[in-house]
Amino acid sequence: MKNLAVLLIACLSISTTYTQTTLSAADWQADLRFLQQTVHKDYPFLFKKTTAEAFDAAVDKLYAEIPELQEHEITAGFSRIVASFQYGHTAISFRNSPVKSHRLPANLYWFSDGVYIEGIHKDYEQALGAKVLKVEGMPVEEALRAIRPAVPAENDQFFKAYGLYYLGIPEMLHAQGVAKELKNTVTLTLEKDGKVFEQIITAVDAKGYDAPTEYGFTKPENGWLATRDQSTTPYYLKHLDKIYYFEYLPEHKTVYVRHSQIQDDPSEAIPAFYERVFDFIEKNDVERLVLDVRLNGGGNNYKNKPIVTGIIRTEKANQVGKLFVIIGRRTFSACQNLVNELDNYTNAVFVGEPTAENINFYGDTNPVDLPNSKATAYLSFAWWQDKPQWENGDWLAPHLAVDMSFDDYRSNRDPVLDAALNFSSDDFILDPMGYFTELFTTGQMEKIPAEAQRMLKDPAYRFFDFEEEFNNAGYQLMNSGQVESAVYVFQLNTQLFPESANTWDSLAEACWLNGQPDKAIEYYTKAIGMDPDGSTGENARKMLKRVKERR
Repeated sequence: MKNLAVLLIACLSISTTYTQTTLSAADWQADLRFLQQTVHKDYPFLFKKTTAEAFDAAVDKLYAEIPELQEHEITAGFSRIVASFQYGHTAISFRNSPVKSHRLPANLYWFSDGVYIEGIHKDYEQALGAKVLKVEGMPVEEALRAIRPAVPAENDQFFKAYGLYYLGIPEMLHAQGVAKELKNTVTLTLEKDGKVFEQIITAVDAKGYDAPTEYGFTKPENGWLATRDQSTTPYYLKHLDKIYYFEYLPEHKTVYVRHSQIQDDPSEAIPAFYERVFDFIEKNDVERLVLDVRLNGGGNNYKNKPIVTGIIRTEKANQVGKLFVIIGRRTFSACQNLVNELDNYTNAVFVGEPTAENINFYGDTNPVDLPNSKATAYLSFAWWQDKPQWENGDWLAPHLAVDMSFDDYRSNRDPVLDAALNFSSDDFILDPMGYFTELFTTGQMEKIPAEAQRMLKDPAYRFFDFEEEFNNAGYQLMNSGQVESAVYVFQLNTQLFPESANTWDSLAEACWLNGQPDKAIEYYTKAIGMDPDGSTGENARKMLKRVKERR
Protein backbone atom coordinates (compact mmCIF):
# COMPACT_ATOMS: atom_id res chain seq x y z
CA MET A 1 0.00 0.00 0.00
CA LYS A 2 1.37 3.38 -0.95
CA ASN A 3 0.52 4.89 2.43
CA LEU A 4 2.67 2.24 4.12
CA ALA A 5 5.57 3.02 1.81
CA VAL A 6 5.25 6.72 2.55
CA LEU A 7 5.23 6.05 6.29
CA LEU A 8 8.27 3.80 6.06
CA ILE A 9 10.22 6.31 3.99
CA ALA A 10 9.34 8.93 6.59
CA CYS A 11 10.52 6.65 9.33
CA LEU A 12 13.82 6.23 7.56
CA SER A 13 14.49 9.93 7.93
CA ILE A 14 16.19 9.46 11.24
CA SER A 15 19.55 11.10 10.84
CA THR A 16 21.10 14.49 11.13
CA THR A 17 23.12 16.72 8.93
CA TYR A 18 26.81 16.68 9.66
CA THR A 19 26.35 19.65 12.01
CA GLN A 20 24.18 19.74 15.11
CA THR A 21 20.75 21.39 15.29
CA THR A 22 19.71 23.81 18.01
CA LEU A 23 18.26 21.03 20.14
CA SER A 24 20.02 20.55 23.46
CA ALA A 25 20.64 17.27 25.24
CA ALA A 26 17.93 18.29 27.71
CA ASP A 27 15.46 18.74 24.82
CA TRP A 28 16.13 15.24 23.58
CA GLN A 29 15.91 13.80 27.07
CA ALA A 30 12.57 15.54 27.63
CA ASP A 31 11.24 14.08 24.37
CA LEU A 32 12.37 10.64 25.45
CA ARG A 33 10.57 10.88 28.79
CA PHE A 34 7.47 12.22 27.02
CA LEU A 35 7.49 9.19 24.72
CA GLN A 36 8.01 6.84 27.64
CA GLN A 37 5.18 8.34 29.68
CA THR A 38 2.82 8.35 26.69
CA VAL A 39 3.43 4.69 26.00
CA HIS A 40 2.83 3.69 29.63
CA LYS A 41 -0.27 5.88 29.94
CA ASP A 42 -2.03 5.27 26.63
CA TYR A 43 -0.40 2.28 24.90
CA PRO A 44 0.60 -0.29 27.56
CA PHE A 45 -1.06 -3.02 25.45
CA LEU A 46 1.89 -2.79 23.03
CA PHE A 47 4.01 -4.69 25.56
CA LYS A 48 3.49 -8.09 23.96
CA LYS A 49 6.83 -8.92 22.34
CA THR A 50 8.83 -6.87 24.81
CA THR A 51 8.22 -6.05 28.45
CA ALA A 52 7.66 -2.76 30.20
CA GLU A 53 10.81 -3.46 32.21
CA ALA A 54 12.95 -3.97 29.09
CA PHE A 55 11.44 -0.86 27.49
CA ASP A 56 12.17 1.28 30.56
CA ALA A 57 15.71 -0.07 30.80
CA ALA A 58 16.37 0.89 27.16
CA VAL A 59 14.91 4.35 27.75
CA ASP A 60 17.04 4.91 30.87
CA LYS A 61 20.17 3.78 29.04
CA LEU A 62 19.58 6.14 26.11
CA TYR A 63 18.64 8.97 28.48
CA ALA A 64 21.99 8.65 30.24
CA GLU A 65 23.92 8.45 26.97
CA ILE A 66 22.28 11.39 25.17
CA PRO A 67 24.70 14.12 26.40
CA GLU A 68 27.60 12.21 24.82
CA LEU A 69 25.88 11.28 21.55
CA GLN A 70 25.67 12.99 18.19
CA GLU A 71 22.15 13.65 17.01
CA HIS A 72 22.09 10.87 14.43
CA GLU A 73 23.02 8.47 17.24
CA ILE A 74 20.23 9.86 19.41
CA THR A 75 17.62 9.44 16.70
CA ALA A 76 18.83 5.92 15.98
CA GLY A 77 18.34 5.26 19.70
CA PHE A 78 14.75 6.50 19.49
CA SER A 79 14.23 4.22 16.51
CA ARG A 80 15.54 1.21 18.40
CA ILE A 81 13.22 1.88 21.32
CA VAL A 82 10.07 2.20 19.18
CA ALA A 83 11.14 -0.72 16.99
CA SER A 84 11.36 -2.93 20.09
CA PHE A 85 7.58 -3.31 19.97
CA GLN A 86 8.10 -5.28 16.72
CA TYR A 87 4.94 -4.13 14.99
CA GLY A 88 5.43 -2.79 11.48
CA HIS A 89 2.84 -0.07 11.90
CA THR A 90 4.49 1.20 15.10
CA ALA A 91 7.41 3.39 14.09
CA ILE A 92 8.95 6.81 14.51
CA SER A 93 9.48 9.52 11.91
CA PHE A 94 11.80 12.50 12.11
CA ARG A 95 10.52 14.05 8.88
CA ASN A 96 9.10 17.15 10.60
CA SER A 97 12.04 17.69 12.93
CA PRO A 98 15.10 19.85 12.19
CA VAL A 99 17.05 16.61 11.84
CA LYS A 100 17.87 15.78 8.24
CA SER A 101 18.81 12.53 6.57
CA HIS A 102 20.78 11.28 3.58
CA ARG A 103 20.29 8.34 1.24
CA LEU A 104 22.40 6.45 -1.23
CA PRO A 105 21.09 6.69 -4.81
CA ALA A 106 20.72 2.92 -5.04
CA ASN A 107 17.90 0.42 -4.57
CA LEU A 108 18.79 -2.90 -2.94
CA TYR A 109 16.75 -6.10 -3.09
CA TRP A 110 17.17 -9.31 -1.15
CA PHE A 111 16.82 -12.23 -3.57
CA SER A 112 17.07 -15.93 -2.72
CA ASP A 113 20.77 -15.88 -3.59
CA GLY A 114 21.77 -12.66 -1.84
CA VAL A 115 21.41 -8.88 -1.72
CA TYR A 116 21.80 -7.17 -5.10
CA ILE A 117 21.77 -3.62 -6.47
CA GLU A 118 18.43 -3.83 -8.26
CA GLY A 119 18.48 -0.20 -9.39
CA ILE A 120 20.89 2.73 -9.21
CA HIS A 121 21.50 6.22 -10.49
CA LYS A 122 23.31 6.35 -13.82
CA ASP A 123 26.39 7.89 -12.18
CA TYR A 124 27.14 4.42 -10.78
CA GLU A 125 26.14 2.29 -13.77
CA GLN A 126 29.03 -0.12 -13.22
CA ALA A 127 27.42 -1.24 -9.94
CA LEU A 128 24.04 -2.07 -11.48
CA GLY A 129 23.16 -5.73 -10.95
CA ALA A 130 26.09 -6.38 -8.62
CA LYS A 131 25.83 -8.58 -5.56
CA VAL A 132 26.58 -6.80 -2.29
CA LEU A 133 29.27 -8.63 -0.30
CA LYS A 134 30.26 -6.00 2.26
CA VAL A 135 29.13 -2.63 3.56
CA GLU A 136 31.97 -0.44 4.84
CA GLY A 137 34.11 -3.56 5.03
CA MET A 138 31.58 -5.49 7.10
CA PRO A 139 30.02 -8.63 5.56
CA VAL A 140 26.52 -7.75 4.44
CA GLU A 141 24.99 -10.42 6.70
CA GLU A 142 26.61 -8.78 9.73
CA ALA A 143 25.58 -5.32 8.56
CA LEU A 144 21.97 -6.48 8.29
CA ARG A 145 22.10 -7.88 11.82
CA ALA A 146 23.57 -4.60 13.05
CA ILE A 147 20.76 -2.44 11.66
CA ARG A 148 17.93 -4.85 12.49
CA PRO A 149 17.25 -3.45 16.00
CA ALA A 150 16.45 -0.01 14.54
CA VAL A 151 13.93 -1.34 12.01
CA PRO A 152 10.26 -1.58 13.10
CA ALA A 153 10.18 -5.12 11.75
CA GLU A 154 7.15 -7.30 12.39
CA ASN A 155 9.07 -10.39 11.28
CA ASP A 156 11.95 -11.47 9.04
CA GLN A 157 9.85 -10.95 5.91
CA PHE A 158 9.08 -7.34 6.81
CA PHE A 159 12.80 -6.80 7.35
CA LYS A 160 13.56 -8.28 3.92
CA ALA A 161 11.06 -5.95 2.31
CA TYR A 162 11.96 -2.71 4.08
CA GLY A 163 15.06 -3.17 6.22
CA LEU A 164 17.43 -2.79 3.28
CA TYR A 165 16.51 0.89 3.08
CA TYR A 166 18.46 1.38 6.28
CA LEU A 167 21.65 0.14 4.61
CA GLY A 168 21.41 3.22 2.43
CA ILE A 169 21.52 5.75 5.28
CA PRO A 170 25.12 6.73 6.20
CA GLU A 171 24.10 8.07 9.60
CA MET A 172 22.32 4.84 10.48
CA LEU A 173 25.32 2.80 9.40
CA HIS A 174 27.51 4.81 11.78
CA ALA A 175 25.02 4.80 14.66
CA GLN A 176 24.61 1.03 14.45
CA GLY A 177 28.34 0.34 14.23
CA VAL A 178 28.57 -0.65 10.58
CA ALA A 179 30.62 2.41 9.63
CA LYS A 180 33.50 3.48 11.85
CA GLU A 181 33.01 7.16 11.13
CA LEU A 182 30.22 9.45 9.96
CA LYS A 183 30.72 10.54 6.35
CA ASN A 184 28.65 11.23 3.28
CA THR A 185 29.96 8.25 1.33
CA VAL A 186 29.52 4.52 1.73
CA THR A 187 31.91 1.92 0.35
CA LEU A 188 30.31 -1.26 -0.92
CA THR A 189 32.24 -4.38 -1.83
CA LEU A 190 30.50 -5.83 -4.86
CA GLU A 191 30.66 -8.87 -7.12
CA LYS A 192 29.66 -8.75 -10.77
CA ASP A 193 30.56 -10.91 -13.74
CA GLY A 194 32.93 -12.94 -11.60
CA LYS A 195 34.88 -9.88 -10.41
CA VAL A 196 34.99 -8.36 -6.93
CA PHE A 197 35.44 -4.61 -6.65
CA GLU A 198 34.74 -1.68 -4.33
CA GLN A 199 32.26 1.04 -5.20
CA ILE A 200 32.16 4.34 -3.30
CA ILE A 201 28.69 5.92 -3.46
CA THR A 202 27.95 9.46 -2.32
CA ALA A 203 24.79 10.05 -0.33
CA VAL A 204 22.30 12.75 -1.23
CA ASP A 205 19.94 14.80 0.94
CA ALA A 206 16.88 12.66 1.60
CA LYS A 207 14.58 15.59 0.80
CA GLY A 208 15.89 15.56 -2.73
CA TYR A 209 15.80 11.79 -3.01
CA ASP A 210 13.75 10.91 -6.08
CA ALA A 211 14.29 7.21 -6.68
CA PRO A 212 11.55 6.09 -9.09
CA THR A 213 10.49 2.87 -7.39
CA GLU A 214 7.16 1.06 -7.27
CA TYR A 215 6.48 -1.71 -4.78
CA GLY A 216 10.21 -2.06 -4.14
CA PHE A 217 11.35 -2.22 -7.78
CA THR A 218 13.04 0.47 -9.88
CA LYS A 219 11.52 2.15 -12.91
CA PRO A 220 14.26 3.26 -15.37
CA GLU A 221 13.56 6.99 -15.51
CA ASN A 222 14.86 10.30 -14.13
CA GLY A 223 18.46 9.16 -14.53
CA TRP A 224 17.90 5.81 -12.80
CA LEU A 225 18.80 2.43 -14.24
CA ALA A 226 17.04 -0.88 -13.56
CA THR A 227 18.60 -4.30 -13.82
CA ARG A 228 15.48 -6.07 -15.08
CA ASP A 229 15.20 -6.70 -18.80
CA GLN A 230 12.61 -4.12 -19.87
CA SER A 231 11.75 -5.73 -23.21
CA THR A 232 8.97 -7.75 -21.53
CA THR A 233 7.12 -7.50 -18.24
CA PRO A 234 6.08 -10.37 -15.94
CA TYR A 235 2.42 -10.45 -14.93
CA TYR A 236 3.05 -9.29 -11.35
CA LEU A 237 4.63 -6.04 -12.60
CA LYS A 238 2.15 -5.31 -15.40
CA HIS A 239 -0.13 -2.27 -15.27
CA LEU A 240 1.22 -0.98 -11.96
CA ASP A 241 -0.61 2.28 -12.67
CA LYS A 242 -3.70 0.30 -11.68
CA ILE A 243 -4.28 -1.12 -8.23
CA TYR A 244 -5.61 -4.35 -9.74
CA TYR A 245 -6.12 -5.98 -13.09
CA PHE A 246 -6.91 -9.45 -14.43
CA GLU A 247 -5.83 -11.44 -17.43
CA TYR A 248 -6.85 -14.77 -18.92
CA LEU A 249 -4.01 -17.22 -19.56
CA PRO A 250 -5.60 -19.58 -22.12
CA GLU A 251 -2.73 -22.09 -22.23
CA HIS A 252 -3.34 -22.73 -18.51
CA LYS A 253 -7.10 -22.05 -18.50
CA THR A 254 -6.31 -19.65 -15.66
CA VAL A 255 -7.56 -16.25 -14.61
CA TYR A 256 -4.69 -14.27 -13.11
CA VAL A 257 -5.45 -11.30 -10.82
CA ARG A 258 -2.76 -8.95 -9.55
CA HIS A 259 -4.10 -6.90 -6.61
CA SER A 260 -1.58 -4.60 -4.93
CA GLN A 261 -3.53 -2.39 -2.48
CA ILE A 262 -6.72 -2.85 -0.51
CA GLN A 263 -8.15 0.32 -1.98
CA ASP A 264 -10.56 1.11 -4.78
CA ASP A 265 -8.88 1.86 -8.07
CA PRO A 266 -10.08 5.27 -9.36
CA SER A 267 -11.27 3.65 -12.57
CA GLU A 268 -13.29 0.83 -10.98
CA ALA A 269 -14.23 0.00 -7.40
CA ILE A 270 -13.34 -3.37 -5.88
CA PRO A 271 -16.91 -4.81 -5.96
CA ALA A 272 -17.37 -3.99 -9.64
CA PHE A 273 -13.94 -5.31 -10.58
CA TYR A 274 -14.42 -8.65 -8.86
CA GLU A 275 -17.93 -8.99 -10.22
CA ARG A 276 -16.33 -8.87 -13.68
CA VAL A 277 -13.66 -11.39 -12.62
CA PHE A 278 -16.13 -13.94 -11.26
CA ASP A 279 -18.53 -13.43 -14.16
CA PHE A 280 -15.66 -14.17 -16.58
CA ILE A 281 -14.78 -17.32 -14.65
CA GLU A 282 -18.36 -18.61 -14.75
CA LYS A 283 -18.84 -17.95 -18.46
CA ASN A 284 -15.49 -19.12 -19.82
CA ASP A 285 -13.27 -22.18 -19.91
CA VAL A 286 -11.49 -21.47 -16.63
CA GLU A 287 -9.97 -24.14 -14.42
CA ARG A 288 -7.84 -22.03 -12.05
CA LEU A 289 -7.89 -18.67 -10.34
CA VAL A 290 -4.60 -17.12 -9.20
CA LEU A 291 -4.88 -14.11 -6.88
CA ASP A 292 -1.48 -12.41 -6.59
CA VAL A 293 -1.12 -10.22 -3.49
CA ARG A 294 2.65 -10.48 -3.06
CA LEU A 295 3.02 -6.69 -3.48
CA ASN A 296 -0.03 -5.76 -1.42
CA GLY A 297 0.86 -3.63 1.61
CA GLY A 298 -2.73 -3.13 2.77
CA GLY A 299 -5.25 -0.32 2.91
CA ASN A 300 -8.83 -0.57 4.14
CA ASN A 301 -9.72 -4.06 5.32
CA TYR A 302 -13.44 -3.25 5.18
CA LYS A 303 -13.03 -3.59 1.42
CA ASN A 304 -12.05 -7.28 1.64
CA LYS A 305 -15.60 -8.61 1.85
CA PRO A 306 -16.51 -8.72 -1.87
CA ILE A 307 -13.26 -10.55 -2.63
CA VAL A 308 -13.79 -13.25 0.00
CA THR A 309 -17.53 -13.73 -0.50
CA GLY A 310 -17.13 -13.70 -4.28
CA ILE A 311 -14.58 -16.52 -4.13
CA ILE A 312 -16.78 -18.52 -1.76
CA ARG A 313 -19.75 -18.20 -4.16
CA THR A 314 -17.67 -19.14 -7.20
CA GLU A 315 -17.59 -22.89 -6.62
CA LYS A 316 -15.92 -23.40 -9.98
CA ALA A 317 -12.77 -21.75 -8.60
CA ASN A 318 -13.09 -22.36 -4.85
CA GLN A 319 -11.63 -25.87 -4.89
CA VAL A 320 -8.36 -27.31 -3.64
CA GLY A 321 -5.91 -27.22 -6.54
CA LYS A 322 -7.92 -24.61 -8.44
CA LEU A 323 -7.59 -21.55 -6.20
CA PHE A 324 -4.10 -20.14 -5.58
CA VAL A 325 -3.07 -17.08 -3.59
CA ILE A 326 0.44 -15.72 -4.09
CA ILE A 327 1.82 -14.07 -0.95
CA GLY A 328 5.17 -12.52 -0.09
CA ARG A 329 7.32 -10.13 1.89
CA ARG A 330 5.13 -7.09 1.15
CA THR A 331 1.80 -8.78 2.02
CA PHE A 332 0.91 -6.66 5.03
CA SER A 333 -1.74 -4.90 7.11
CA ALA A 334 -5.24 -5.04 5.55
CA CYS A 335 -3.94 -7.60 3.09
CA GLN A 336 -2.95 -9.80 6.04
CA ASN A 337 -6.60 -9.63 7.06
CA LEU A 338 -7.52 -10.67 3.52
CA VAL A 339 -5.27 -13.72 3.39
CA ASN A 340 -6.34 -14.70 6.91
CA GLU A 341 -9.97 -14.69 5.76
CA LEU A 342 -9.14 -16.60 2.61
CA ASP A 343 -7.32 -19.16 4.74
CA ASN A 344 -10.29 -19.41 7.10
CA TYR A 345 -13.12 -19.62 4.59
CA THR A 346 -11.84 -20.79 1.20
CA ASN A 347 -9.86 -23.66 -0.29
CA ALA A 348 -6.91 -21.47 -1.23
CA VAL A 349 -3.46 -22.92 -1.74
CA PHE A 350 -0.90 -20.30 -0.69
CA VAL A 351 2.24 -20.05 -2.79
CA GLY A 352 5.39 -17.93 -2.46
CA GLU A 353 6.99 -16.43 0.66
CA PRO A 354 5.52 -15.83 4.12
CA THR A 355 3.71 -12.56 4.76
CA ALA A 356 5.27 -9.46 6.36
CA GLU A 357 2.66 -9.26 9.12
CA ASN A 358 1.87 -11.39 12.13
CA ILE A 359 -1.36 -13.37 11.70
CA ASN A 360 -2.96 -11.36 14.52
CA PHE A 361 -1.46 -7.92 14.91
CA TYR A 362 -1.60 -4.32 16.09
CA GLY A 363 -2.33 -1.82 13.32
CA ASP A 364 -4.01 1.57 12.83
CA THR A 365 -1.80 4.21 14.41
CA ASN A 366 -2.19 7.47 16.27
CA PRO A 367 0.49 10.13 15.65
CA VAL A 368 2.25 11.28 18.81
CA ASP A 369 4.32 14.42 18.22
CA LEU A 370 7.35 14.86 20.45
CA PRO A 371 7.40 18.43 21.81
CA ASN A 372 10.99 19.50 21.11
CA SER A 373 12.32 17.53 18.14
CA LYS A 374 8.90 17.51 16.45
CA ALA A 375 9.47 13.88 15.58
CA THR A 376 6.30 11.83 15.27
CA ALA A 377 5.85 8.43 16.86
CA TYR A 378 3.15 6.40 15.14
CA LEU A 379 1.76 4.12 17.83
CA SER A 380 -0.68 1.35 16.99
CA PHE A 381 -3.94 1.10 18.90
CA ALA A 382 -6.14 -1.46 17.06
CA TRP A 383 -5.77 -5.18 17.67
CA TRP A 384 -6.80 -7.25 14.64
CA GLN A 385 -7.49 -10.88 15.37
CA ASP A 386 -8.79 -13.03 12.52
CA LYS A 387 -7.72 -16.33 14.07
CA PRO A 388 -7.75 -17.82 17.59
CA GLN A 389 -4.76 -16.91 19.70
CA TRP A 390 -3.40 -20.46 19.49
CA GLU A 391 -3.28 -20.09 15.69
CA ASN A 392 -1.34 -16.83 15.85
CA GLY A 393 2.13 -16.80 14.37
CA ASP A 394 4.91 -14.65 13.01
CA TRP A 395 3.32 -14.82 9.56
CA LEU A 396 1.01 -16.71 7.30
CA ALA A 397 3.28 -19.26 5.66
CA PRO A 398 2.75 -20.59 2.14
CA HIS A 399 1.76 -24.20 1.60
CA LEU A 400 4.20 -24.23 -1.30
CA ALA A 401 7.35 -22.19 -0.61
CA VAL A 402 8.87 -20.56 -3.70
CA ASP A 403 11.13 -17.54 -3.96
CA MET A 404 12.95 -15.67 -6.69
CA SER A 405 16.64 -15.55 -7.53
CA PHE A 406 18.35 -12.50 -8.93
CA ASP A 407 18.64 -14.11 -12.34
CA ASP A 408 14.93 -15.03 -12.26
CA TYR A 409 14.06 -11.39 -11.68
CA ARG A 410 16.53 -9.97 -14.17
CA SER A 411 15.29 -12.35 -16.87
CA ASN A 412 11.57 -11.83 -16.12
CA ARG A 413 11.03 -15.38 -14.95
CA ASP A 414 8.40 -15.82 -12.25
CA PRO A 415 8.98 -19.15 -10.46
CA VAL A 416 6.20 -18.34 -7.99
CA LEU A 417 3.48 -18.04 -10.61
CA ASP A 418 4.96 -21.02 -12.46
CA ALA A 419 4.58 -23.11 -9.30
CA ALA A 420 0.90 -22.17 -9.06
CA LEU A 421 0.24 -22.84 -12.73
CA ASN A 422 1.97 -26.21 -12.63
CA PHE A 423 0.75 -27.37 -9.23
CA SER A 424 -0.33 -30.98 -8.87
CA SER A 425 -1.72 -32.43 -5.67
CA ASP A 426 -0.37 -35.81 -6.78
CA ASP A 427 3.17 -34.92 -5.76
CA PHE A 428 2.61 -32.32 -3.04
CA ILE A 429 1.08 -32.68 0.43
CA LEU A 430 -0.82 -29.57 1.46
CA ASP A 431 -1.41 -30.74 5.04
CA PRO A 432 1.71 -32.57 6.27
CA MET A 433 0.39 -33.18 9.79
CA GLY A 434 -2.89 -34.47 8.44
CA TYR A 435 -0.90 -36.85 6.27
CA PHE A 436 1.25 -38.05 9.19
CA THR A 437 -1.83 -38.44 11.37
CA GLU A 438 -3.43 -40.66 8.74
CA LEU A 439 -0.30 -42.81 8.54
CA PHE A 440 -0.25 -43.06 12.33
CA THR A 441 -3.91 -43.96 12.78
CA THR A 442 -3.90 -46.50 9.93
CA GLY A 443 -0.95 -48.42 11.33
CA GLN A 444 1.60 -47.20 8.79
CA MET A 445 3.94 -45.69 11.37
CA GLU A 446 7.02 -47.18 9.70
CA LYS A 447 6.53 -44.75 6.80
CA ILE A 448 6.51 -41.63 8.97
CA PRO A 449 10.28 -41.18 9.62
CA ALA A 450 11.24 -41.50 5.96
CA GLU A 451 8.42 -39.25 4.78
CA ALA A 452 9.26 -36.63 7.40
CA GLN A 453 12.93 -36.66 6.38
CA ARG A 454 11.93 -36.34 2.72
CA MET A 455 9.79 -33.28 3.38
CA LEU A 456 12.42 -31.68 5.60
CA LYS A 457 14.86 -31.83 2.68
CA ASP A 458 12.33 -30.40 0.20
CA PRO A 459 12.59 -26.57 0.11
CA ALA A 460 8.93 -26.34 -0.84
CA TYR A 461 8.07 -27.22 2.80
CA ARG A 462 10.71 -25.03 4.42
CA PHE A 463 8.25 -22.75 6.19
CA PHE A 464 6.34 -25.62 7.73
CA ASP A 465 7.50 -25.93 11.33
CA PHE A 466 7.84 -29.70 11.58
CA GLU A 467 9.49 -29.59 15.00
CA GLU A 468 6.76 -27.52 16.61
CA GLU A 469 3.96 -29.45 14.90
CA PHE A 470 5.30 -32.82 16.02
CA ASN A 471 5.83 -31.41 19.51
CA ASN A 472 2.22 -30.18 19.63
CA ALA A 473 0.98 -33.56 18.38
CA GLY A 474 2.95 -35.31 21.12
CA TYR A 475 1.43 -33.14 23.84
CA GLN A 476 -2.07 -33.65 22.45
CA LEU A 477 -1.55 -37.40 22.72
CA MET A 478 -0.02 -37.12 26.19
CA ASN A 479 -2.79 -34.87 27.49
CA SER A 480 -5.42 -37.31 26.23
CA GLY A 481 -3.79 -40.20 28.12
CA GLN A 482 -2.04 -41.80 25.14
CA VAL A 483 1.38 -41.60 26.76
CA GLU A 484 3.07 -44.44 24.86
CA SER A 485 2.02 -42.91 21.54
CA ALA A 486 3.33 -39.55 22.77
CA VAL A 487 6.69 -41.15 23.55
CA TYR A 488 6.82 -42.44 19.97
CA VAL A 489 6.12 -38.97 18.52
CA PHE A 490 8.64 -37.24 20.79
CA GLN A 491 11.27 -39.87 19.96
CA LEU A 492 10.67 -39.22 16.27
CA ASN A 493 11.11 -35.50 16.90
CA THR A 494 14.50 -36.07 18.55
CA GLN A 495 15.56 -38.10 15.52
CA LEU A 496 14.49 -35.32 13.17
CA PHE A 497 15.89 -32.50 15.34
CA PRO A 498 18.65 -34.00 17.49
CA GLU A 499 20.21 -30.59 18.16
CA SER A 500 17.05 -29.14 19.71
CA ALA A 501 17.01 -29.09 23.49
CA ASN A 502 13.23 -28.74 23.45
CA THR A 503 12.69 -32.09 21.72
CA TRP A 504 14.69 -33.88 24.42
CA ASP A 505 12.91 -31.96 27.17
CA SER A 506 9.52 -33.05 25.79
CA LEU A 507 10.64 -36.67 25.41
CA ALA A 508 11.88 -36.65 29.01
CA GLU A 509 8.49 -35.49 30.26
CA ALA A 510 6.67 -38.23 28.33
CA CYS A 511 9.08 -40.89 29.60
CA TRP A 512 8.52 -39.79 33.18
CA LEU A 513 4.74 -40.04 32.76
CA ASN A 514 5.23 -43.41 31.07
CA GLY A 515 6.97 -44.80 34.15
CA GLN A 516 10.53 -44.53 32.81
CA PRO A 517 12.31 -42.27 35.33
CA ASP A 518 15.82 -43.34 34.26
CA LYS A 519 15.09 -42.33 30.69
CA ALA A 520 13.57 -39.07 31.91
CA ILE A 521 16.72 -38.28 33.89
CA GLU A 522 18.90 -39.10 30.89
CA TYR A 523 16.93 -36.87 28.52
CA TYR A 524 16.47 -33.96 30.96
CA THR A 525 20.24 -34.02 31.55
CA LYS A 526 20.80 -33.95 27.81
CA ALA A 527 18.45 -30.96 27.40
CA ILE A 528 20.27 -29.07 30.16
CA GLY A 529 23.61 -29.67 28.48
CA MET A 530 22.30 -28.36 25.17
CA ASP A 531 20.66 -25.25 26.63
CA PRO A 532 22.34 -24.54 29.98
CA ASP A 533 21.36 -20.86 30.16
CA GLY A 534 18.07 -20.88 28.26
CA SER A 535 14.44 -21.35 29.23
CA THR A 536 14.43 -25.00 28.12
CA GLY A 537 17.45 -25.76 30.28
CA GLU A 538 15.85 -23.98 33.22
CA ASN A 539 12.66 -26.02 32.87
CA ALA A 540 14.66 -29.24 32.50
CA ARG A 541 16.57 -28.50 35.72
CA LYS A 542 13.32 -28.02 37.65
CA MET A 543 11.83 -31.20 36.24
CA LEU A 544 15.02 -33.20 36.79
CA LYS A 545 14.98 -32.26 40.46
CA ARG A 546 11.34 -33.32 40.74
CA VAL A 547 11.96 -36.66 39.01
CA LYS A 548 14.90 -37.49 41.29
CA GLU A 549 12.88 -36.57 44.39
CA ARG A 550 9.99 -38.86 43.40
CA ARG A 551 11.94 -41.88 42.13
